[in-house]
Amino acid sequence: MLMNRTEKAAVDNPARRALQRFYEVPALLRLAGGPLPPGARAVEVGCGSGYGTRMILDRFRAAKVDALDLDPAMVIKARRRLTDRPGRVRLAVGDATDLKAAFGAEGGTYDAAFDFAIIHHIPDWRSAVAEIARVLKPGGVFVFDEVTAHALARPSYRKLFEHPEHDRFTAQEFLAELPRHGLAVTGAFTRISGDYLLGAARKQAPDRG
Repeated sequence: MLMNRTEKAAVDNPARRALQRFYEVPALLRLAGGPLPPGARAVEVGCGSGYGTRMILDRFRAAKVDALDLDPAMVIKARRRLTDRPGRVRLAVGDATDLKAAFGAEGGTYDAAFDFAIIHHIPDWRSAVAEIARVLKPGGVFVFDEVTAHALARPSYRKLFEHPEHDRFTAQEFLAELPRHGLAVTGAFTRISGDYLLGAARKQAPDRG
């Protein structure tokens, strides 16, 4: 579901970008085992205004990024922010549960997938996880920074923001879902009493036995 106006302002401002740049991205880089290999192709679900996309290009060193958002206005903002990256970013308005519709993504298309606090906005969040797993190559990394049910239940969140009311996930439930789709967690931690979950997982090769 789309963010309301208050949450858009909360995530698209200098303070949020500073937190992402100086704390979250360094932590996620460590969890992911460092920058991506040369020539890596990545996908970002819920790109917002494109700041995270820049981090994927500049800090994770992706060669190319496909980035989508459900909100056309945010995709326009992202396109403006990323005009200095010609040929390296493909943007689309689309649904994180159907990357084939957005980018024609077949199974095993990407070396990395990024979720900067978007999956908790998706009512059928398990389908989004399954889709990410589908498009990752074996050995590809899923990097995630998520908001849990613990945070969404806080009075401040309930008053200011709009989120799906049903089937919210705790940190433990999110981590438990990943192996069901062939994603092995390589590292994760929570902060602020379990409100936020940061981690990385690797797509496992199919069992030939």
